[in-house]
Order: sequence, then C-alpha cells, then structure tokens
Amino acid sequence: MTMGRLDATARHLRLLTETIAAVNSSLDLQKVLELVASKVADALGTDACFVYLYDERTDELVLRATHGTRVEELTRTPRMRPGEGITGAAAAEREPVMLSEQAHLDPRFKQFPNLPEDEYESILAVPILARDTLEGALNVRTRERRAFSDAEIELLVAIASQVAQTIEHAKLYERAQRRVAELEALARISEAVSESLYLEESLEAIVKTTMESLHATGAALVLEDGKIAWPEGRSGAFAVRMPLRWKRRQIGELVCDRDTPFSADDEALLEAIAHHAAVALEHGRAVMRGVLAQEIHHRVKNNLQSVASLLRLQSRADNVDARKSLNDSVNRILAIAAVHEVLTEHREDDVDLGELVDRLRAMLVQGLVVGKDVSAELEPVSLAGQQATALALVFTELFQNALEHGGEHVSIALAQRNGDVVLTIADDGDGIHGDDAGTGLSIVRALVRDELRGRLALENEGGLRAEVVFPA
Repeated sequence: MTMGRLDATARHLRLLTETIAAVNSSLDLQKVLELVASKVADALGTDACFVYLYDERTDELVLRATHGTRVEELTRTPRMRPGEGITGAAAAEREPVMLSEQAHLDPRFKQFPNLPEDEYESILAVPILARDTLEGALNVRTRERRAFSDAEIELLVAIASQVAQTIEHAKLYERAQRRVAELEALARISEAVSESLYLEESLEAIVKTTMESLHATGAALVLEDGKIAWPEGRSGAFAVRMPLRWKRRQIGELVCDRDTPFSADDEALLEAIAHHAAVALEHGRAVMRGVLAQEIHHRVKNNLQSVASLLRLQSRADNVDARKSLNDSVNRILAIAAVHEVLTEHREDDVDLGELVDRLRAMLVQGLVVGKDVSAELEPVSLAGQQATALALVFTELFQNALEHGGEHVSIALAQRNGDVVLTIADDGDGIHGDDAGTGLSIVRALVRDELRGRLALENEGGLRAEVVFPA
C-alpha cells in the first residue's frame, strides 16, 4: 500500500469518525438529518447533499434535509417511491449508484419543479440501511464532472450505515417524546372532564387540547344531531373525522383540521381523545339528567301541594255545585300541567308567559258549548317557573269566570310596563254584583298577594275588567 493510499484511508477514517460523532451529538431527528447533510458534503468535498427519510406508511422517500441548495416553496415537499429517480434506484437496489457527468440526462432522473437538481453534473446516491431495513437514502452532487473513487463510495456507504443507527435512535426518541406529549394531553383532558361540573367547559378543554397536541388549525365536536358543540380555529388542507362512540352507539364526531397530513400516530391520539370526549359527553348528560330529575321532582311536589290546597279550599265552601267544583279543579290541574309542558319543551327555568297564556286560552275555549269572541294581545314576557304556575292558576280562574259570566266578547292583554308584568282580562258582561269573595276570586287574591307579590284590581264599567300587576 502506497503512502498516498494510506493518507487517503486515514483521512477517510477521520472524516467518518468526525461525521458520526457530529450526528450522534443530538437525538432531535430533524437536527440529525441536517447535520448529516452538512457533514457528508464537507467530508466528500461536494457542492450539495440531499437526505431522504423513508416513510413506511406511504412507501415513499421524503426529502427532509439539504445542504448547498434549498427547496423552493412552489410545490409540496419532494418525495419519491423506492425505484423512482436515481436516489430511489439506490434505495430499491440497496446499492450505490454513481454518475460522473450529465446525471440529469439519465433516464432514471426524476425532476422536481422546486428542486434545482439539473444544475449539478455528477451524483453519488447510497441507501441508508439499518440491518437491511430501509431508513432512507442520501446523495451528494457536484457542479463539475467528478468520478467518485471506490474509497469515496465506501466512505459514503459507511457513513450511511452509521447514520442509519443514529436515525433509528432519533426516531425512537421522537416516538417517546410524542408519546409523552400524548399522555400529557390525555391527562389534561381527563382532569378537565373529571373536575368540571359543566359540560361546555369539558368540551372546550377537549377541543383546545386537541389543537395544541396536534398543532391543528382547527377542531370541533359535532353531536349526533349535527349541532357543532364547540368549534375552534379554522379549516385546513387536511381533515380527520373521528367518531365518538358510547356503548356501540355513535353520539357525535371529533373533527380536526391542519395544513399538513395526519400520521398514523396522530390518528391514534385523535381516537383516544375521541373516547375521552364521548365519556365527557355522556357524563355531562347524565349529570344534567340527574339535576333535571331533581328539579322536576321539586316542582311536581310543590304543585301537588298546591292542588291539594285548592281542593281543600274548594271543599270548605258552602252551597257548592259538585259538578262545577270538579270542572274547576280539573282546569286548575290542567293549568299547572301546561306550565310543566312549556318548561319541559324548552328545558329552561323560565317560561314565556305569552306562550303559556295562549295555550291556556285555547284549552279553556275548547270546552265551551257556545262560541265567544276572544281577542288577545300577548307580548313576550319571561317569568320563573314557580311564578308561572301561580299566574297560570290566576289566569285560569279569571278567564274561566269571563267565559262563564261575561258577554259575547272577552279580551286578554299581557304586557311588561315599568318593570311590572300586567295581565288584563276584560269582558262586556254584567260585571260582579254583591259579594265578590267567591272561592275562585279568593284563590286569585291569595295567589296574587302571596306568590306574585302583586295586586288585583276589579272594575265594573261596561263589563268586568280584571287587572293583575306584579313585579317581573
């Protein structure tokens, strides 16, 4: 062996040692690939180096780092299948490929619009193999004609072999880091679901954590009725819809958008988040059902007590017509039922009095043998459930009295004035004569005074006009 060859061998060993030491100095995969590109170009004295990483999921070589040139942002990241292009051929054949001149004229050459490879004259491409497993490929290029020696090819193959181990370690580290981030994200979601008493807070935490964990442009939870429970951000070029399942039933979807494709690991994390979202949704609904059941129980108990009190009061009256007394009691119970119906339909604590009065009007008019002219001007007025029950009973008594004892026309008006609710019922009958303290009016006076904290005014001018005023 000549002195020149010994010097070259020593230099190659030194370059190999320095290159491997440099790329082993980090576990950050992207940083490792960038170091590979720069150190390999320096070691072989080339003008450029391109490093491709193999994506097993898509069976593609994806350009991840360059040195001596740059990728113009005109199209997507350059990628090729093993066997495509000169570098793809080296990856598929598991052997180096060297062209000393006019490499861009080779029939295997693959042109990328945003990668200026045709300005280079020579190319040396080698696969990056870890125990016969393809991890990627790299190539070095020169602008001048250059025939790489066998020793240089062996050096690049040796560097690629050692780089493969480094890439494996960096990938493992990247997966571990990603797994830690996923576990932290799921822990935050579990904490939000378990600690929050409000469903909206849980859903908000899930959506925001989804966006942070997957670097998403937007995310949303869509319920089974198509309603978007919590949207955040904006749509992206790629989207994943993950079903929310509870006991084999789909109860919604988790939608996630971003500008880059989703990996299998990303989809696995989204699936785990979707499971937590389904648990949160059903947990929140169960809590709401429990609260609603308690509220209904409370209201039913109070209203049954009201019915019992009314029946007791009716039974104490003298000279009672049993049939009329029974009909009056039925109407009072139906008035309370109407309040429950409105509360249940809207699932709210407040009642729209206009809607309630209109329902009661229709119910009471329906039982008349002889039709009467009934007009109504009802403004939308909101009232708490318990007060609405009292007002329903007051209206039922006054309106029923107008229908039975009034003339041909009955008018109803509901309005809000200076912070008070004003209910007026007027008819064109004979009005009230003598003692007006019958059972029905006694009930009205007691309810207006005790439950509504208001006042009742009766006027006998061209009929009877009853006005109930109480604080809204």
